Amino acid sequence: MLDYTFRFKSILSSIKTKKFFFSLLSFGLILLLTLPSVASAHNYSASFTTLKIEKDQTELKFSIDTTSLIELLSGLDTNKDFELNKSEIKKAHHHIEELITETLSLDKNNHEQTPRVKKMKLVKKESKSFLECTIIYPAFSPGDTISLSDGFYAGDSGTTNYVNLMSATYGAETSQAALQGDSRTWTMLLTEVQQDQQSASENQAVQDHKQSDLPKESSTNTSSWFSFFKLGIFHILTGYDHLLFLFALIISRQKIKQYIGTVTAFTIAHSITISLSVLGVVSLPSKIVESIIALSICYVAVENIFKDKVKNRWIITFLFGLIHGMGFASILKEMEIPKSNLAIALLNFNLGIEFIQLLILLLLIPILLKLQKLSTYRNYVKYGSIAIFVLGLIWLIQRLFA
Repeated sequence: MLDYTFRFKSILSSIKTKKFFFSLLSFGLILLLTLPSVASAHNYSASFTTLKIEKDQTELKFSIDTTSLIELLSGLDTNKDFELNKSEIKKAHHHIEELITETLSLDKNNHEQTPRVKKMKLVKKESKSFLECTIIYPAFSPGDTISLSDGFYAGDSGTTNYVNLMSATYGAETSQAALQGDSRTWTMLLTEVQQDQQSASENQAVQDHKQSDLPKESSTNTSSWFSFFKLGIFHILTGYDHLLFLFALIISRQKIKQYIGTVTAFTIAHSITISLSVLGVVSLPSKIVESIIALSICYVAVENIFKDKVKNRWIITFLFGLIHGMGFASILKEMEIPKSNLAIALLNFNLGIEFIQLLILLLLIPILLKLQKLSTYRNYVKYGSIAIFVLGLIWLIQRLFA
């Protein structure tokens, strides 16, 4: 009798577990069908600005993701398909032009300059749709102070993850910055040209005079290291798929030595591919990268469900970490960063990522080590991993078929 009672309880427990799993799966499928906008786990708005300061004019190219435009201009997406097409852009051309020229401000010595919109077109960046607007401003001269202010989402910057990645060139001088949060203004002093004092002849003097109107040739790096450090922090905090993968890695029962090996493997792997991706040495389509990232979440979750103890997790972590690094690098790849400045930008971007990851791990691992002493901890890992698997599966399906 006791044996049958035990079997009945086991079967009942199994049914409950299956019901729980299928309930989560059903919920995930409902989300999949009703929330078409969540295919990307990076829930942020991004824009890219390229500023070319030339002798006769100043050209600004501003690209903003079309999802943000739909949020900012009501009625823009007339067919309600969460995408913008050429006819919708043409119909709302005036309103879009007004929004961009009024929200972006280019100043010369604290005086706002008058913009002229040259053209507007839809472009693709990492499989995401952007509207690119080319704007012409008057020319600047050596000695002028030029500044760019971005007011997009200024009223709700605390709740909207928005970043403007900008790159400026003035002759051989370059500057890069990530405008985000409360730091939305970039400033650059256009330096005077030093004439060559060693003129050996009249022809040399004439040549020097001609050259005096041009920007100096020596390259100057005016990049803000801290803006890229903050960008790394911002990128990992809004990279919910990366965070979920990291959490899935550490919730299974492990020793401190295993935790160190797992975290180190992930850090080394994604640091390698961040650099190689931005340098253009390795490249994979964004759809493949994002799909494999979702698959990595599912794989680790399944491993947590069916394995009581994990061994050599650092190996699979390293392999998947290489793909996650390509995902991290996607936001930097669209910036036109000169090679002379790239090392500093990459280093600080990566340091920002590592800083926030280490902080999260220092907070979670001591808690997990205490929880592992509970007799029911294994059940928590299973149920938690089922939930992680379902969410990873949602992202995988969306990214494969979006």
